[in-house]
Amino acid sequence: MDGEYPLAQAFIVLWIMIPAYLANTIAVVTGGRFPIDQGKKLGDGNRILGDGKTWSGLLGGTIGGIIVGYVQLNFGTSFVDNIEPGIAGTNNETFWGDTPFLIFFLLAFGALFGDLTASFFKRRLNLNRGDKYTLLDMYDFIIMSLLLSFILGGGWLQTWIFDGTVPLFTLLIATPILHRGVNIIGYKLGVKNEPW
Repeated sequence: MDGEYPLAQAFIVLWIMIPAYLANTIAVVTGGRFPIDQGKKLGDGNRILGDGKTWSGLLGGTIGGIIVGYVQLNFGTSFVDNIEPGIAGTNNETFWGDTPFLIFFLLAFGALFGDLTASFFKRRLNLNRGDKYTLLDMYDFIIMSLLLSFILGGGWLQTWIFDGTVPLFTLLIATPILHRGVNIIGYKLGVKNEPW
């Protein structure tokens, strides 16, 4: 990315992160069965994760994020190409790199693993399920999906996210807005217990 089209670059970053953004939402819909911590507590007397973190949600959200990525892979690349010609090819790699399904998995699972990690820390702070912890709630999922993609994605993330300051800045600004918006919708639809 050359900085000539900041709005297009911002759109590209958001497009790339859709599997991560939607994995949490899909996990809410598919979750509710088989708590990951099996009801166990740590020495502080609090649950390890809580009832809200389930194997059905983790599996459903991860698979859902991969499916979202598959739809983007097969139906979205030409759409993105029209936003900024040539942006979908860097060093002869396709838009999603050489291993797109690995990328989809890392983004989706990373988002959910970040949420699990945040839940673990919230329990250690004596916060109950659904209690608000603003910064952690807004960035937990995106940080972990980026970290896993950075470590295991074979350079794919560096090609897109770290190629200039606009994309990273976009993530920092857009993530809280999108996260809050999706949560409010989920709350109004009755699939979430709180609007954050």
